[in-house]
Amino acid sequence: MDVIAIARVCGISTGAAVARYTLRRGSLLRFLPDGRCAALDGIHCSIHRGRPLACRLYPLGLERGGGRERFVRLEAAAGSTGVYGENGTIGEFLAAQNIGHHLALNERYRPLIRLMSDRVARLTDFAAVEPREFWRRAIAEALRETNFDANPIIDALFDPDRFGCTRESIDATVEAHLPALTHLTRCANDATVIAVAAVLLAVSLGYSPSAAISARELMEFD
Repeated sequence: MDVIAIARVCGISTGAAVARYTLRRGSLLRFLPDGRCAALDGIHCSIHRGRPLACRLYPLGLERGGGRERFVRLEAAAGSTGVYGENGTIGEFLAAQNIGHHLALNERYRPLIRLMSDRVARLTDFAAVEPREFWRRAIAEALRETNFDANPIIDALFDPDRFGCTRESIDATVEAHLPALTHLTRCANDATVIAVAAVLLAVSLGYSPSAAISARELMEFD
């Protein structure tokens, strides 16, 4: 998760990293009113060694869907120096940016989406609750940048240090973080809280919000 890398590089807690550098509870890098990234110090990135995956990839983007993923070249912003090399290949650029390791760490969180979805299905009587409305509300709540409801699972997702997962390295933090999230999800009894967390986790990993919906419910949602 990007917020762990930011925190470790800056020598601050994940909670402080969320507050200083992100929006939407930790899932988006924050930009200031003048359009500058909150991590910029002059023209230099103050978190460069721990920069988020999207920044490492730029000017490439990652598209996921239908069980496939592909890298696409984005149109560079005005004044941007982001390049992956005129003579090099995308593969060489990805290797130089250590993208594989970052994707592998993120992928370790993906099974939590299914765990959360299954938990929602067990806790909700979708014969009595209209699935489309349930998931539309969950998606809208997950993507709110302000005025969102308290959600202990999302808090744990983006602030692992607060939940006892502080470790020196990113890898070790992830290793401690995953079982803590699994336990929290299995003990949760509010289907709405779990559904919102599942959507935000899916989106933060680069998937569509619908990735949080089980196959049976997705048929109803569509």
